[in-house]
Amino acid sequence: MSEPRLVAGVDCSTQATKVVVCDAETGAVLREGRAPHPDGTQVDPQEWWKAWETASAGLLDGVEAIAIGGQQHGMVLLDETGSVVHPAVLWNDTSSADATTELIAELGGPEAWAEAVGSMPVPSFTVTKLRWMRDTAASDPVRRDAVERAAAVVLPHDWMTHQLAADRSGIEGITTDRGDASGTGWWSPATNSYREDLVERAFGRSLKLPRVAGPAEIVGRTAAGAVLAAGTGDNAAAALGLDLQVGDVAISLGTSGTAFARSAHATADASGFVAGFADATGEYLPLVCTLNAARVMSATAQLLGMTLPEFDEAVLSAPGSQGLVLLPFLDGERTPDLPHSTGLVYGLTRATAQPAIMARAAVEGLLCGLADAVDALRAQGIPVNRLLLLGGGAKSRSVQALAPALLGAEVVLPEPAEYVALGAARQAAWALTGDLPTWNVPVGKPEPALTVDATQIRANYAQVLNSTRPLLSAPYNGS
Repeated sequence: MSEPRLVAGVDCSTQATKVVVCDAETGAVLREGRAPHPDGTQVDPQEWWKAWETASAGLLDGVEAIAIGGQQHGMVLLDETGSVVHPAVLWNDTSSADATTELIAELGGPEAWAEAVGSMPVPSFTVTKLRWMRDTAASDPVRRDAVERAAAVVLPHDWMTHQLAADRSGIEGITTDRGDASGTGWWSPATNSYREDLVERAFGRSLKLPRVAGPAEIVGRTAAGAVLAAGTGDNAAAALGLDLQVGDVAISLGTSGTAFARSAHATADASGFVAGFADATGEYLPLVCTLNAARVMSATAQLLGMTLPEFDEAVLSAPGSQGLVLLPFLDGERTPDLPHSTGLVYGLTRATAQPAIMARAAVEGLLCGLADAVDALRAQGIPVNRLLLLGGGAKSRSVQALAPALLGAEVVLPEPAEYVALGAARQAAWALTGDLPTWNVPVGKPEPALTVDATQIRANYAQVLNSTRPLLSAPYNGS
């Protein structure tokens, strides 16, 4: 029997770098490693490189191809020599909220942005971070120096791929892919082209942009001779790792919550709910992202003095939320676009002031936000036949039990795995062999579904959200 051909996939996420080494034909994971990233919304990219060196140590013998799946939207500014001139501003940095409002208005409103790039920008998008850098440079010497020196703007996965390439230097030859480029706010999935005028609008002048490589393209080689695939953004990589089919919607519950699906057609949602991204295969990946997901449950469990298993048990034993509504915007919110918001509890009475009812309201609030996301995908013509729950929050028994009713579709559980890293590895195998391999994705059954009045729960959530929008839209002045 011949030895398997080995490929490596990397997930350079917000919290850590994860590496998997796989059999290129079957996708079997043969080796894996992990190393943490520092916390924060602005990070020195060298920290990602250090994490890569730690996570990949001893794993790469015999590896013939590598691809990077990276956190989307992060802004990495480089000078002419390729040196980083400012800490990377990550997707979860909402400092650019005011810049976002300005940019949307300047181009002519949400419809103009949706037509231009398929998405209305929110503070996560890279284009808004460029405007924030420009506007705040005068009052900050570090940012002023960065703005003056900046010659190129790239994304986290672009930077990592460039660092791995032994045949590149400076800012020449930097590449990205359709999936990650579509999250910048200056590349159009519908036309497969940059809108460089939007970079100039945001930053005040032009910057060098990475070349958009093809899905299976070889973009370089490492010092050890391994092929470098184009890489992609984390959600596009996860879609590859899950082998999403038409009718599947992936619901990821990690630091953020995402709902995304493959589509053969480009989408353009002027409401800003659905981001009209591209995927890593040449098609499209309409996606909704919330800032608040699994940590809503951990924060509520901490508030109630419960462990997570105790929290789950409380939710499952509660007689419903009894009209108690929790808006789960603990870290502000991206979708809906409420960057200044905080969490809010409504309907607190002596009857509802019970730990189990509060726990139930937290999970229902989390899922109502995701149900709005799934409905927004449906409104864009995306079929929703099956929901694939993944991420740390998907392990919650209460989430599994409440999701079918509140999200309105069958729920299945892909076996826990590093799907972003697996998707990157699958892309690496595609670049290496010229064929996109078919890898099996084992799926398990969730907790038995609870019977609930989903219509009433969602109506209560919508009423509270709509009634309190003015309050949630204003900056919170708490200390």
